[in-house]
Amino acid sequence: MAGYSVLVKPSAAKEMAAIEPKRLRQRLVLRIGSLAAEPRPPGCEPLAGGPGRYRIRQGPYRVVYAIDDEARTVVIVKIGHRREVYR
Repeated sequence: MAGYSVLVKPSAAKEMAAIEPKRLRQRLVLRIGSLAAEPRPPGCEPLAGGPGRYRIRQGPYRVVYAIDDEARTVVIVKIGHRREVYR
């Protein structure tokens, strides 16, 4: 099985850059990178906002992403603290 390509929207990259401390940001980057091998890892949750949208947790942060199985891509839509990310 070939892996997926992971694309990060510019708005999500900006949200990622604002996360402190640096070690938490590094954990998020590793977690996002692992989506290339397994886009639906254990613990991911489908979202009601539309088909193909999921979220994963990393500490107090959430990563919202969309999966396109035909194009074999994972698009990171939003990254944020759990109290703000779903707004």
